[in-house]
Amino acid sequence: MNDSVVSCSGVTRRFHQGRTALDVLQGVNLTIGRGEQVAIVGASGVGKSTLLQILGGLDDPTEGSVTVAGHDMLRASELERGRIRNRHLGFIYQFHHLLPEFSALENVALPLMIGGQSAAAARRSAAELLQRVGLGERLDHKPGELSGGERQRAAVARALIHQPDCVLADEPTGNLDEATATSVYELMLGLNQEFGISFVVVTHDTGLAGRMDRRFEMTHGMLRAID
Repeated sequence: MNDSVVSCSGVTRRFHQGRTALDVLQGVNLTIGRGEQVAIVGASGVGKSTLLQILGGLDDPTEGSVTVAGHDMLRASELERGRIRNRHLGFIYQFHHLLPEFSALENVALPLMIGGQSAAAARRSAAELLQRVGLGERLDHKPGELSGGERQRAAVARALIHQPDCVLADEPTGNLDEATATSVYELMLGLNQEFGISFVVVTHDTGLAGRMDRRFEMTHGMLRAID
């Protein structure tokens, strides 16, 4: 796939416990096309989150290569990796990781300010996106004043505010009740269609996985495509 936004080839991740070596990932190959939605399912502890960390340049593989928007992540310095992540990637986790001392507006505006936008411009963009995800009346509320679903919607907005090429999501609905989870993944899929942003989603939610373009199962550190 020529128009890939994230790819990895031959990725192995080995951890050492005393004299024992454990290969959590074993020769994983994956290419994500522009605007594509990909789900990765599998039991806990099989390496799904490790793969996301490596795709996002937050961890290095023991062997293999990783490319993000044409950039070789293993050749990039830590400073370059940070710039690549800020420009091309968004991250959503099971727990929202919003900064508790900042309002929803400030949390969502922060990636733009880190990227060099003025505070005023970043706040305008953040307010517009929060309005679109149903939080227009909650801009000044801090995470502790929001419901679980509202916090996760704010986290989705933060991941999308700079319109990245790809969002890496680790159990984004795993901490929500069924109705709230449904509303959050409807939001994610709608924004995927609107902006053409790719999604790689690690999930136990079969409903969410079933709506993705492609699905993979990870077993014994290896990926296999599933129908």
